[in-house]
Amino acid sequence: MTDNTKQRVPISTLILYSVYLYAAWFIYHFFIIKYINNIPNELISGVVNDGICKNLIWTLPAFMLIGKYSGSVAFSPNKLIKFEKAHIKYLLLFPAFLLYILFGMLIHKTPIAISVTAKQLITVLFVGLTEEIVFRGWLLNATLPYAKPSSEGEELSPSQYIVIGINALMFLAIHFPRWLSEGIFVFNFASLGFISIIVLSAVFSLVFIKTKSLILPVTLHMFWDLIIFAVN
Repeated sequence: MTDNTKQRVPISTLILYSVYLYAAWFIYHFFIIKYINNIPNELISGVVNDGICKNLIWTLPAFMLIGKYSGSVAFSPNKLIKFEKAHIKYLLLFPAFLLYILFGMLIHKTPIAISVTAKQLITVLFVGLTEEIVFRGWLLNATLPYAKPSSEGEELSPSQYIVIGINALMFLAIHFPRWLSEGIFVFNFASLGFISIIVLSAVFSLVFIKTKSLILPVTLHMFWDLIIFAVN
């Protein structure tokens, strides 16, 4: 699945980036975001938060690292923006996501009231993009070469599943600063809401590995956020 013979991204680089990301996001949520949330215009607040600050903290450093280590990641940067005919079958995940949400609402007898605010649309547009570039385009892409390649006839090797699992736990952990600052950390674990984040991360990672592209993980992430906002 991946070429493990080429040079890998140094572990020290991955550790330093991860420490930077979690520390910066913690500081942002506990000391900075309150000022942005005080901006009277909700749309401007959303653009500053998700469109500017998150891109500066998350996406810009990830882009720079993807470029610097373009020969050491599993999938080269030019592949990350391609959509090929073979990827069409994964479009079935879009209706699958929608049916899953609607089924859950039916089970819990939740009334459907579709509504999306301008700020939520900004979140949909930017969050899926930034999070997938960082966690799939950079972190997963950089750690996959450390996994043992899958053997003939094997979808993924056990070590590749381990890398996906570690990536999912890291993706879960990046939500902690917001949950802690908003006082919903315990609730998200008590309600088992954290499980959906782990599962979604694994799905996005599998699609990324299968397609070697960010197009579907990004759009699937955006679609999930959109339907969650729309029905809640």
